[in-house]
Amino acid sequence: MQLIGRLIQLLPLQKGQGKNGELKKQDIIIESDSQYPKKVCFSIWGERINEQQLVIGNTLIVDFDAESREFGGRWYTELKAWKITSNTTSSSAEATAPQNNLANISPLSLEEDDSDVLPF
Repeated sequence: MQLIGRLIQLLPLQKGQGKNGELKKQDIIIESDSQYPKKVCFSIWGERINEQQLVIGNTLIVDFDAESREFGGRWYTELKAWKITSNTTSSSAEATAPQNNLANISPLSLEEDDSDVLPF
């Protein structure tokens, strides 16, 4: 999936030690370019963190995968960015293409059992 938006916030860089060496994770907040802008948090792992691109106000193209995990009977979703590019050379027509905005990402179906779904 892909989203084009403006970088509005960088969360603190997280570091840790794993069995294969040092781990780094950077969470960023992007505001989508659409009629009804949405704020979306993406996680960037390891060598994909490019501090020169991650400047507040930059327009970015984020290619990402969505992944959910269960822990303690609850589900947690993470959007993992696997490619981030600056959108400085694309035209405004490309920036507003329907396949690039958050409005066209289909939501997961909750029709089976939505009795315990939180409103947020």
